[in-house]
Amino acid sequence: MKQLLTIILFVVGLNTTQAQRQMEYLTRGLEAIQAGQDNVFVSWRLLASDADDIAFNIYRESEDQESTKLNPTPLTDATSFMDCAKLANGEYTYSVKPVIAGKETDADGSFQFEKSDDSHPWFSVPLRTPENYSPGDASAADLDGDGDYELVIHMTGKGHDNSHNGSTDPPIFQAYKLDGTLLWTINLGKNIREGSHYTQFLVYDFDGDGRAEVVIKSADGSVDGMGKTIGDSKADHRNELGHVLEGPEYLTVFDGLTGAELSTVPFEPRRHPTKANPTPQDLAKVWGDGRGNRSERYLACVAYLDGIHPSIVMCRGYYTRVTLAAFDWQDGKLTKRWLFDSDDGTPGNSAFHGQGNHSVSVGDLDGDGCDEIVYGAAVIDNDGKGLYSTGLGHADALHFSDLDPTHPGLEVFNIQERFDDAGMNFRDAKTGEILWKVASVHAAESGGDKGEGPGRGVAFNVDPRYPGDECWAFGAGIEGIWNAQGKKISETTPRTCNFAVWWDGDLLRELLDKNRVMKWDWKNEQLVTLLEADGCWSNNGTKSTPVLSADLFGDWREEVILRTRDNQSLRIYTTTIPTTHRFVTLMQDPIYRLSIAWQNVAYNQPPQPGFYIDDEMKAPVKPAMKLVKYQGDGISRSCN
Repeated sequence: MKQLLTIILFVVGLNTTQAQRQMEYLTRGLEAIQAGQDNVFVSWRLLASDADDIAFNIYRESEDQESTKLNPTPLTDATSFMDCAKLANGEYTYSVKPVIAGKETDADGSFQFEKSDDSHPWFSVPLRTPENYSPGDASAADLDGDGDYELVIHMTGKGHDNSHNGSTDPPIFQAYKLDGTLLWTINLGKNIREGSHYTQFLVYDFDGDGRAEVVIKSADGSVDGMGKTIGDSKADHRNELGHVLEGPEYLTVFDGLTGAELSTVPFEPRRHPTKANPTPQDLAKVWGDGRGNRSERYLACVAYLDGIHPSIVMCRGYYTRVTLAAFDWQDGKLTKRWLFDSDDGTPGNSAFHGQGNHSVSVGDLDGDGCDEIVYGAAVIDNDGKGLYSTGLGHADALHFSDLDPTHPGLEVFNIQERFDDAGMNFRDAKTGEILWKVASVHAAESGGDKGEGPGRGVAFNVDPRYPGDECWAFGAGIEGIWNAQGKKISETTPRTCNFAVWWDGDLLRELLDKNRVMKWDWKNEQLVTLLEADGCWSNNGTKSTPVLSADLFGDWREEVILRTRDNQSLRIYTTTIPTTHRFVTLMQDPIYRLSIAWQNVAYNQPPQPGFYIDDEMKAPVKPAMKLVKYQGDGISRSCN
């Protein structure tokens, strides 16, 4: 029997004519964690459905103590509270009660906290890591419909870059609840090559039933979470060099709770536009090489192409040919929405050839309510047609947000891999107009970046003296920091150019690299370490990225997930620093939520919201959305 749902409808924000996006229901996300020797830091979500003047009361109880309110007056400044009671060892229950129009309502979430001599400032997720594998990139979504997040983890064995020969271990995916309960294991088999450019995965509620699905490229011999084999279990399509350049390719939707295959269709975009099993010569003709270094580079993202429902977008190629295919998952069927191909002869499409990055971003950049796909130096419109191409070519890093609040709309900060005059470039996201750029100075003389422009670039708000995000890059002799208006403000480049998180309570962003969270001390132009996660390490080699960084629970600030050095567990680090600011959970901002869906893709990039955050900011407009809450078996109903 098909499981149904309750749909909770509400409109937030001023633009009530805009279509309401289908988005996941979230609980209050209450959490409590040790803060120092004696204190407990309690934090919870502010939701988009909350009234602007909502307040909260916090309660604590235990076996020998009745429920006690901890705050003398309702909390309005932040959705967090520091309990400084110096608790004895034992188990305690914290709960939060909203105060609406001056009246306290029923408890909206509780959390069991155990105080002990071994308490620590992180949450541990024990894993059942396959032998000789390690936990790689992850994505977060609600797999069971309870309003809290689970994790889907790409377990990585021996892998290879596309440019390298050799067989790899099969990619394995596992789903976990945050208490370490293993929900399922999917093994993609020997006909899917392991590597950061091959296996992109999407975890999202695509059909609006209140539970997320998992979408991955599969092949003959892939085994779902129930033990069922997809295609021919005996087929081996690897060539003598370990590459998979022939045989059927599939796109599979898996049930997020069980891992069961729900539907499998031929994968698009295809290796070759007309041939099912092209020769190396055929591939070289359409991609530029016949060994898969260009044809087997994939990206993936979720995009609300109609402004209401999330679509699956699978992408292939960025060095030369650029191809994207969009699918909808509704009523148990995968339906192709459109296909874009830079080399299919469509007038104007050739301008998109070679413009992709090792990552992708998504958001409504023209204000029509529908998402566009920021594909490196170009943008694909929601209808599958090219919107614009800057022609600046391929790059390794990109940031998309309201990076400059003094400029109307959204902006894109990108770098340029080829050695040229736009080593760093900053553009209007809607039109593609280059607002400013910084030329590469000198190329590397050896190594993988020989003859190229910068390999990394970031845009984060780290200096309160200037409006907008500060920008810097690594490589090509570009030294210093530029503000969002293109003015060089420092000759010193921070010693990290990677991820970032909101962590310490102010509205500047902190920097995340390897297992450290660091503050840019703009006065003394140096990094100050706020967190060093002893016993943990980062992923993706020199990329040094987390398993995931996202606003998973608690207040608006972000959590950092790292793997332990023995690969047998994850640690979820969450800040315990008080703040006076409060925002709706970032996971209900459309651009931020979609950035968590694509964070695992290829060269992982940090998430960005669709609005600018600083002390002078205007309150962000709440988006129009339709929250979908899973109800299990029953009758579907709607309520306002």
